Amino acid sequence: MSKAFEAAFWGFVAGAALLLGAGAGYLAPVPRRVVAAIMGFGGGVLISALAFDLMDEAYRRGGFDSTSLGFLGGAVIYTAANWLLAHRGAKHRKRSGDQQPSEKDHPGSGTAIVVGALIDGIPESIAIGVSLISGGSVSVAAVVAIFLSNIPEGLSASIGMKRAGRSARYIFGLHAGIVVVSAAAALAGYAVFSHFSRDVIAATTAVAAGGILAMLSDTMMPEAFEEGHNMIGLVTVLGFLAAFVLTKLGG
Repeated sequence: MSKAFEAAFWGFVAGAALLLGAGAGYLAPVPRRVVAAIMGFGGGVLISALAFDLMDEAYRRGGFDSTSLGFLGGAVIYTAANWLLAHRGAKHRKRSGDQQPSEKDHPGSGTAIVVGALIDGIPESIAIGVSLISGGSVSVAAVVAIFLSNIPEGLSASIGMKRAGRSARYIFGLHAGIVVVSAAAALAGYAVFSHFSRDVIAATTAVAAGGILAMLSDTMMPEAFEEGHNMIGLVTVLGFLAAFVLTKLGG
């Protein structure tokens, strides 16, 4: 298996969890507190993965300067894009309640939600592709962490979209499209950045980490804590611990 194909494959696998979560959210009556708990666990998993896998790898490749600049840059880019999309109707794209606007309430919000979903998933996928550069093997911990976190993302988003009156075709088409884009982004992460220096690769990995952390803070964790209240801290810690153990066993 070529490295480029391997990158695309693992990007597809990680992204496919969004579709699984969307199916569960649309077809099954999942209690909102259960959704919150799953999102809290997924958030803990991602925090651990970006701290002990992505950031550690970025530092190993490029040191403090490239890693710090990339990390801050990823957060700034994501925050700016998210702010812009929030003003176009995509602020609550991952919420499972009645917060999402319908197209009638906010024309153009459907397009904003699509774009928002893409910027949520692309940094994760690029990080998967970058991990294969220099003959390395894919980061199992990162793939598993992204997979586990994507399930509650798809779950919560599809419930909210259904409540907002969006059709099954829209919901499943959106998530299926993101799966394809995830595979393409992982492929690009390997094919494009393999030609750059170690500092650029390090900064790119850190950009992905910064974008993921900003995404967690802006979209996933608010949903988890609003619906789950006091137990979400414990569930998040359990997710963090699970990914931490996986990272160490994989290393």
